[in-house]
Amino acid sequence: MAMFDFLRKGLKKTKQGFLGRAISILKGGATSEKLEEIQELLLLSDVGPETSEYIVESLRKSKSDPVELLRNTLIELLGVDEHLNFSPTPPTVYTLVGVNGSGKTTTAGKLAWRFKKDGKRVVLGAADTFRAAAIEQLKEWGKRADVPVIAHQMGADVGAVAYDAVKHAMSNDLDLVIVDTAGRLHTKDNLMRELEKIHKVIKKLLPEQPAETLLVLDATIGQNAIQQARIFDKSVGVTGIALTKLDGTAKGGMIFSIKKELGIPVKLIGVGEKIEDLRDFNAFDFVDALLE
Repeated sequence: MAMFDFLRKGLKKTKQGFLGRAISILKGGATSEKLEEIQELLLLSDVGPETSEYIVESLRKSKSDPVELLRNTLIELLGVDEHLNFSPTPPTVYTLVGVNGSGKTTTAGKLAWRFKKDGKRVVLGAADTFRAAAIEQLKEWGKRADVPVIAHQMGADVGAVAYDAVKHAMSNDLDLVIVDTAGRLHTKDNLMRELEKIHKVIKKLLPEQPAETLLVLDATIGQNAIQQARIFDKSVGVTGIALTKLDGTAKGGMIFSIKKELGIPVKLIGVGEKIEDLRDFNAFDFVDALLE
């Protein structure tokens, strides 16, 4: 499926919740009454107060076509697209972090499948040792993607899992290591320190890694994602966001607040349950799919 059609289908709820209505409101000009209505729609779509105010003020100050201005403002908020980083010398290491239920293990599996399809040699590391189900789920993804999975028993030291996964990649000349970590509440300091430990272990083997620390965020939680992102970024330095479950929410507006308020780029977007429904994020395609 082409990227635009993929997004248009997946963003249907967000479009119905805000942007489709915004276009009809703004046709014919941006009056004060219309701008108040736009601001209310933005807030209902979980764009957030600060970012909503910025968008409305941009519309208020300009004399240009408000529909086109809205499009340009939304694209500007998302910024220049940033794609996944790869180390010039393999292996490249990615760690996936986030709270329980955000979709980390599924995202790890889909990424492995995608990279394997592109000809890369991948290994998955099952560093969520708190749940036996997580280990088994990642092993199942390994089978689907036809990539090896490094896993220890439930309750094992997560640093040891990360170490073994990276060593396996180094010993076998693999291109990519994807480390799935346990879901953790961002308010639990001891669990956040465990993530820091995983990164220290990786850096002992490969000082410039991980190339990506991807925060997997569930789009259905709306503005709560902002606070999650702040704390994970402070703890382990988030390099990008994988935004999942956008097809299941009308609150997709939170994506604009993430970039404006935190400066963290959205690099991956998930708008479906199929194995191929995880794509690189493209700001132009995303906004056009909402506004067309």
